[in-house]
Amino acid sequence: MRDPGHQALPKRDQIPEEMKWRLEDIYASHELWEQDYNEVKNLIPQLEGYKGKLKENANTLLEVLRLRDQMMQINEKLYVYAHMRKDEDNTNTVYQALADRSEGLAVQVQKAAAYIVPEILAIPEDVLKDYVNQEGLELYGHFLDELVRMRPHTLSAEEEQIVALAGEIAQAPRNIFRMLVAADTKFPRIVDEDGKEVEVTEGRYIQLLKSKDRRVRKEVLAALLGTYAKNKNTLAALLNASVKKDIFHARVRKYPSALASSLHADNIPPDVYENLISTVRGRLDLMYRYVALRKRMLGLEELHMYDLYTPMVHDVRMDFSFRDALREVAKGLEPLGEEYRKTLQEGFSSRWIDALENEGKTSGAYSWGAYGTHPYVLLNYKDSLDNVFTLAHEMGHALHTYYSTKEQPYVYGSYTIFVAEVASTVNEALLMEHLLKVTPGRQEKMFLLNHYMEQFRGTVYRQTMFAEFEKIIHEKAEVGEALTPEAISGIYRQLNLEYYGPDTVVDQEIDMEWARIPHFYTPFYVYKYATGFSAATALARKILEEGEPAVARYMDFLQGGSADYPLNLLQRAGVDMSSPQPIAEALGVFEQVLTQMEQLANG
Repeated sequence: MRDPGHQALPKRDQIPEEMKWRLEDIYASHELWEQDYNEVKNLIPQLEGYKGKLKENANTLLEVLRLRDQMMQINEKLYVYAHMRKDEDNTNTVYQALADRSEGLAVQVQKAAAYIVPEILAIPEDVLKDYVNQEGLELYGHFLDELVRMRPHTLSAEEEQIVALAGEIAQAPRNIFRMLVAADTKFPRIVDEDGKEVEVTEGRYIQLLKSKDRRVRKEVLAALLGTYAKNKNTLAALLNASVKKDIFHARVRKYPSALASSLHADNIPPDVYENLISTVRGRLDLMYRYVALRKRMLGLEELHMYDLYTPMVHDVRMDFSFRDALREVAKGLEPLGEEYRKTLQEGFSSRWIDALENEGKTSGAYSWGAYGTHPYVLLNYKDSLDNVFTLAHEMGHALHTYYSTKEQPYVYGSYTIFVAEVASTVNEALLMEHLLKVTPGRQEKMFLLNHYMEQFRGTVYRQTMFAEFEKIIHEKAEVGEALTPEAISGIYRQLNLEYYGPDTVVDQEIDMEWARIPHFYTPFYVYKYATGFSAATALARKILEEGEPAVARYMDFLQGGSADYPLNLLQRAGVDMSSPQPIAEALGVFEQVLTQMEQLANG
């Protein structure tokens, strides 16, 4: 008989409808999905029919670009819908098949379109400039400028077709990792602080690490990371394959490194990445001060890695129901103005959000969507302060998507990840300011300051450590060094020792933590959390201090999509990310918050 205290995850059909996203807003039925699927398949020969003709005249080029956009827009809808359906329950074989088919179709579209860029680049530059001045093609001016910028790294039509054909294989490490973790890995059960047996999941992991009971914290760390350790060889092989995939693409396209390849897409100089690591490493003294304060406030002789998430102020409990979270986020974002508020409320009331964890559901949180439909947010909401901030964060992504797709044509409707993390983190900064203002009492303020410092630790220090980890493993693979489980874990352990300092015991289990980070399968992604946090800190202060002029600049930034380079978009919003200054300023704010907390702790 099952222990009555055991908290099993609900099945998908047990989740209330109002707590689920409404994907019918994309496709009301599978039949409509099939119609679009067949339409794209039927358009593929039409697109292929233009091969070899792009240099004929401007009208032919315009026809191809419009057809390409039409196909890619429909294909994006197909892909997003299928994968979000699958994310509802990764064990559902119907949606597994739908997702697989959408991936296969995406590869076919990429293959069919592979000739377009090489043929455009074969057009003499002066002729191409003349084309852009003709009716219709002026819309594609920035897009074509981008292609010219990418000219040294673009292959022949035949070679581009080969790379496109390799697309499905290139997705394998990430897809296998997701299925291994979400569908095939079962974690142990532990007894929580209330004496109830609970199944450890990725969705519950951080919440359990915040337990007052140190036994629970220690056991959940061992349960989760110990499970990953049992699959260390498979997980290392997957990460190694992903790194080699990154190196393959960099070398094929004649980049000096995988790092340079990844950053070039956003037109970001490698100096921005290097500045982040060196600036943060230059202020590790603040992290050492923070963990020393944490150790003292928790009254511990030794501070272990499983002690990093539990609140330092344990006699305060700030839990928020999902309804309360919606209310507080709306209040916190009022400085962004009436237009933003109305759109936010539309998202809350029109089922853009899939709120609760269920069996088989993809872990974590994200915002996603397809051009022409509103964005969506996936959560695995728990009644905690952290999850309120996650809601604010993901709605920042969602509204950035909403305004970009509303104001920009399809070709510029998306935006780079580099600027995406700015929008999400501005929301978090404004929410924190709101909560600090409305929360009475010394203990409650200390609880919030603790959370604020955890944002700096988790978003600036931890993500920078991740960024350095990625840089190291790619550099080692690039010179032929083997990425064995022991090598990967050794690198990860050493970084933890350096970043957390002498007052932290780096437990052996933490050596495997790299194995649970899905972002490592998207190369050189995580540094953008740290740079985004720094830019957001500056923008949020301008919004609060200047009011409407800063809001107007910020809304213009949200509407920019990819119509300009990310550093230029941020520059116009008032932040210069080509300099290490915003990172140094963010660390200065961390120092102020830390000092305030130290003073309150000394009471």
